[in-house]
Amino acid sequence: MSAVGQLGATTATPAPPSEPKSGRRLTAYLLLLPGGLFLLLFFVIPLVTLLAASLYDPNGSIENGFSMTWHWQNFIDTMSDYARPFGRSLWYALLTTAICLLLGYPLAYAIAIKSGRWKNLMLALVIAPFFTSFLIRTLSWKLLLSDNGFVVDALKWLHILGPDGRLLATTSAVVTGLTYNFLPFMVLPLYASLERIDKRLLEAGGDLFAGPFTTFRKITLPLSMPGVIAGTLLTFIPAAGDYINAQLLGTPKQRMIGNDIQRLFAAGAYPTAAALSVTLMAAIVVLVLIYIRRAGTEDLV
Repeated sequence: MSAVGQLGATTATPAPPSEPKSGRRLTAYLLLLPGGLFLLLFFVIPLVTLLAASLYDPNGSIENGFSMTWHWQNFIDTMSDYARPFGRSLWYALLTTAICLLLGYPLAYAIAIKSGRWKNLMLALVIAPFFTSFLIRTLSWKLLLSDNGFVVDALKWLHILGPDGRLLATTSAVVTGLTYNFLPFMVLPLYASLERIDKRLLEAGGDLFAGPFTTFRKITLPLSMPGVIAGTLLTFIPAAGDYINAQLLGTPKQRMIGNDIQRLFAAGAYPTAAALSVTLMAAIVVLVLIYIRRAGTEDLV
């Protein structure tokens, strides 16, 4: 062995001992502890309480209390009494999701692919509504769509609305409010998915004589499907349970299931309100699982 090799052998420091597996496992549990406690206190316990309340005796009251009678009939009664607002909520949420996708995809594409140095400004404009209260934003739409507002006046001038036509207190107003409030939830996942696409793939499509539509259909759309799935879920789920837009922009004819749940809880009809809440959550979970299964779980990776 040469002198240099001997010197290297004598001065080499031994590798530090590896941490035992039990120590690494304990560290992982400690890191999970805060999040686990948060979920336990603010998700699991409230969920179990809600499930229990849905089986209370519906004849109870706040003054006399509610007794656990395992009254499964609550679910049958609520579905028979509130089937129309329940279906209306799912329809409004589906319509809102479709409109958000049609509006949000071109916007997200423009920001991710075409915006250049304006990208940060356009992203800031997308998230700017979050700096204002959800309630204030919806009230602003109530002013915009009012019978004396400039939107109605302009539509009447264009003869799109009749002399007695109106926008406020209609289905269009409720869906418009839902679309505006939940559009960023569609745009941001789409942007994140489109922004990760390698631009060289789009250039390769052009080099292979593919037109813009073919390049979009064969390359851009398939690669952006994770954003499409995430955006539709983030839009549909909160829209189905919303009640602010129907309360402020609609009438009792446009009421959603969230309005009935809020009204029942305020009136002290806890078993009925809880049964409606559980039914809504179960329906959304089933629809989401079917949607993910049909869309392909690999698109979420």
